[in-house]
Amino acid sequence: MMTPDALTALRALGQEHRLAAYRALVEAGPDGLAVGELRERLDIPAATLTAHLNVLRSAGLVGDVREGRVIRVRADYGRMNGLIAYLTENCCAGETCSPEPDTNCRSC
Repeated sequence: MMTPDALTALRALGQEHRLAAYRALVEAGPDGLAVGELRERLDIPAATLTAHLNVLRSAGLVGDVREGRVIRVRADYGRMNGLIAYLTENCCAGETCSPEPDTNCRSC
């Protein structure tokens, strides 16, 4: 991932409702959620959710597909993993990081 793409994704996630929506979609797994179900979970107006989803969509963090009368939204896990990889690519000065916090490691 390039720096401008990472900045776009981080800006998109830098708002409470968008972050909550994205986390709900990640938690939902590859099947995603119908927009109506996501709106109910977040308890925000439909127009507000649409605006937030448009920001997440333009950042490449979510995608959607129409299933009859329902629009199903899914997290883009490849994009999410790319962002995580970008943020951690120089972690621990290039050494392998322990999955558990190490009390001797300044960065853990």
